[in-house]
Amino acid sequence: MRRLGLRARITAGFALGALGISVVLSLITYGLTRRSVVHNRQSAAVHQTVANALVVGGAARSSGPDLTQVLSSLSTPNGSESLLYQRGSWVSTNFALGSAAVPQALRTTVLRDGQSATMEYRLAGHAELAVGVLLPGSGKSGRTAYFELYDFSDLTRTLTALALSLGAASVATTLAGIAVGRWASRRVLSPLTETARAAAAIAGGRLDTRLQAGDDSELADLAHSFNSMVSALQARIQRDARFASDVSHELRSPLTTLRNAVDVLQRRRPELTERSAQALDLLTEEVTRFGRLVEDLLEVSRFDAGAADLLLEEIRPAELARHALAAHGPAGVQLVVEPGTPPVSADKRRLERVLSNLLANADLHGDGATRVVVGPVAGDPVAGGGPGVGPAGAFIAVDDAGPGVPPEQRETIFERFARGRAAGRRARGEGVGLGLSLVVEHVRLMGGTVRVTDSPDGGARFVVELPAVTGAAPGGPDGVRPEAGRDEEDSEQEVGRGLPRGLGEDPRGSRPPEAAEGRSRASALGAPAARGTAGTR
Repeated sequence: MRRLGLRARITAGFALGALGISVVLSLITYGLTRRSVVHNRQSAAVHQTVANALVVGGAARSSGPDLTQVLSSLSTPNGSESLLYQRGSWVSTNFALGSAAVPQALRTTVLRDGQSATMEYRLAGHAELAVGVLLPGSGKSGRTAYFELYDFSDLTRTLTALALSLGAASVATTLAGIAVGRWASRRVLSPLTETARAAAAIAGGRLDTRLQAGDDSELADLAHSFNSMVSALQARIQRDARFASDVSHELRSPLTTLRNAVDVLQRRRPELTERSAQALDLLTEEVTRFGRLVEDLLEVSRFDAGAADLLLEEIRPAELARHALAAHGPAGVQLVVEPGTPPVSADKRRLERVLSNLLANADLHGDGATRVVVGPVAGDPVAGGGPGVGPAGAFIAVDDAGPGVPPEQRETIFERFARGRAAGRRARGEGVGLGLSLVVEHVRLMGGTVRVTDSPDGGARFVVELPAVTGAAPGGPDGVRPEAGRDEEDSEQEVGRGLPRGLGEDPRGSRPPEAAEGRSRASALGAPAARGTAGTR
């Protein structure tokens, strides 16, 4: 059974406390009130019965009295009935009443035991109070007793109304307790809520997030400790990032020397023996891999240091995917462009790097890429769009022919140095697990998301979603109704390295002037661009 949350438990505690207190108070109030009212009514009835008994007793001792007339002349409240037992017979003011109207236990107490008594009971569905008084002067053999019956229905209705009122008050008190509990839980848990939000922000990379101390001394201690912990964590992460960046920069010089040496040896490769040529090829491959690793580490250090620049501009996903396939993809990869794909707001160089890494990942771990799909994103996953206002963004999906990614690895596969099935073994060309983590960093920096699912063809599908350009219509450059013939051209085609490159072939020099004027420049995590733009792979 799932345990209730803290807020629900606090609210339930207030509700149960209010219910318990209100019920106890209601029971006490009802009991005391009922006892007082009934006692007063009984006392009045007993005094009235005793007074009437004296009158009836005097009349009974005289000769030849009309006892029925005597009973009728008594002063009694409305609804009461008088009965007289004398020498084995009953005389009453109501001919419908007989000995059965008086409870047997009361008759026994009065007539046999010779004691006056009272008894509450129900007669014909009505609450009654019977008072029995043994008349003076009657012997054991011929006792005379006077009984008077009082209608207690009005008293019962009054007590019932009181009970209902107290029950309603208990319900109202319980509801008030629930309201107070919710308000109190919100107030009490607000510091925890703020702490959780701050922790989530820090986990998302906003290391400058801090808690407000406020006026409460106890919460101020908590905020101070939390902020101190985050400051220490931030300092350590920045120190580690600087270390990785410094190491990567220091590796550039020997790497350049190695590359130059390898180039010199490659020019003399025809002069080498076959065994030396194989060793040279192996050395060239490892140097290339080493250079790629250094560049990846430099990119990672820029993200960690908050120095990754962002150059947003309007990008047409289909053209960029076509260019990326021509530049980095294997021949024969199918490109599918769905209608209604809007332009996105992205950094062209980083988005090209994302597609390059995904294609390289498919080549290394997924038996090669099979298809790239570009289409619109409905709803509000990244940009705040919604039904009726056009696509919120666009997605670019890369399918491969591999065995897919197990569900339990679909989150960890994007972590740094996560190599999946290649973990635990070292082989050439399998990468070090930084490609997908850089994909996540690039996409997150551009305000998008990335995930991995199953491809319809059985392999894995890596999906990148990016926000649409603000105000872009679905029928934009890649939209529903592009120029005649373009839709059919983009809907499905194969792209290889031999195809002519489209827009963005030169990431620095081919941008149109109007696009350059509309660029927005931002810095990741709000930090200044201390180290310039990231290098290309």
